[in-house]
Amino acid sequence: MSERTLETLGRRFGPFYRWLVTATAIIGTLSTILASTIVNVALPDIMGAFGIGQDHAQLLSTGFLAAVTGTMLLNAWFTESFGHRATYLGAVALFLSGSALCGFAPNEAVLILGRILQGASAGMMQPLGTQIIFQVFPPEKRGSAMGLAAVGIVLAPALGPTLGGVLVDHYGWRSVFVLSVPSALLGSGLAMVFMPDRAESGPRRRFDAPGFLLLILALLALFTGLSTGQREGWGSEPVVGALAAATLAILGFLLWELWTPVPLLNPRIFAHRGFAGAFAVAIVYGACIFGTTYLLPLFVQTVQGYTATRAGLVLMPAGLIMLVVFPVAGRLADRLPPWQPVAFGLLLFALSSWLLRGVHTDTPFWSMALMVLVGRVGLGFTMPSMNAGALRALPPRFLGQGAGGINFARQFGGALGTNLLAITLERHTELHAQALTPSQDGSGAGTLEFLRQAQALLRQDGVPETETLAGAYELLSRAVAAQASMLGFRDSFLWVALACLAAVLPALATRRKQTA
Repeated sequence: MSERTLETLGRRFGPFYRWLVTATAIIGTLSTILASTIVNVALPDIMGAFGIGQDHAQLLSTGFLAAVTGTMLLNAWFTESFGHRATYLGAVALFLSGSALCGFAPNEAVLILGRILQGASAGMMQPLGTQIIFQVFPPEKRGSAMGLAAVGIVLAPALGPTLGGVLVDHYGWRSVFVLSVPSALLGSGLAMVFMPDRAESGPRRRFDAPGFLLLILALLALFTGLSTGQREGWGSEPVVGALAAATLAILGFLLWELWTPVPLLNPRIFAHRGFAGAFAVAIVYGACIFGTTYLLPLFVQTVQGYTATRAGLVLMPAGLIMLVVFPVAGRLADRLPPWQPVAFGLLLFALSSWLLRGVHTDTPFWSMALMVLVGRVGLGFTMPSMNAGALRALPPRFLGQGAGGINFARQFGGALGTNLLAITLERHTELHAQALTPSQDGSGAGTLEFLRQAQALLRQDGVPETETLAGAYELLSRAVAAQASMLGFRDSFLWVALACLAAVLPALATRRKQTA
């Protein structure tokens, strides 16, 4: 048996050890998850550098999140087989390799591959904090510790666009991929000292390779179908085939996990009502935080003309308020039934998204920032109680599966939500453009006045008289496209609000106490 178990390290470093090992896990999580959203403000620059459209650019976000989802369930097997320290160091090595690929990528394919490696490392890293907290803290302190651990998971995506915007404007888009390297190296040094090795000395549990392959196939098929559906047509053979393959792979995965004695995710944990409800909430939670963090920088840059730095600053107040919210939310998680903070937080985020439904080209900076802040406060209240409530509902033998499962749900929701919101944005923008274009045929009073003023401006700029009418119609076309885009963003925020309201139902379903 290893001499670096949690018990021996606890005796060596004293009562403060629980905070040292938790802080080590948070630093690793912060480093890897920071990469999840930091690229969002760089998307316009990357699209220009490689000449790609939004349908390809979204793969930089959804590819990362899908990789996180795919490797999330590996954490339980890695920590049981090799220990927390080896899992941590392996995840950091994978993250640094992905960061190097992204920073020096000669084309979009290499860049997407680097993002997938970064996401795979984040998936292995995230459940570590939850597992450590439930092993080193007594039950009455776990909610407070969860509030602290949530800083790394939620604060990083919130602050990523701000830091990324400064880097993009001053050093170019490639610089965003080196921001997390110093903290990742720091975390590795701390892990060498404070993270425990494998506790058991017996044979390692067999790896569920068929289950993992079915899961990867399901994710690849699902996100391939979703990302190409708008471009190829939802009734096209490739898209229908991909979505059908995803459905079959998901069914195969569930049946296999029920049958195999060493499942990646044991479906029997869903028999515990509290965990099942928290799992459903976590999917919506991930969709909301990652989806809106994708939409907001894109909106203020493409519709309002913000720089990357200013786009990131819109999210800064919301990120900072989390430093205040999380400790409070953690204490509430220890004192209140989990469903109460969870439902309250979801309702706050629904309100924030409903307010964002009214944004337009002239919405002031601080109005945007305050609307975002309200939603992030809501998510801050939701997460500690969601995590603590999910694991409290499970017997000890399922804690490893539960920690991986609840993180899997959040990341799967993030990947799915980002993808669906990108589709919603593109689809609704097209629909609004189709509705607006016929009304701009030059016969309406408003259109005629616009054309007249546009021609006058073009004449002032020295455009020949014979070209002013064509130029005015070009400006009109751009104005219609901008209006359609703005309306598409509004519709997307409305769908986020409706999803949050729907998630209150599974949160309420966890009220009933359940036997072990």
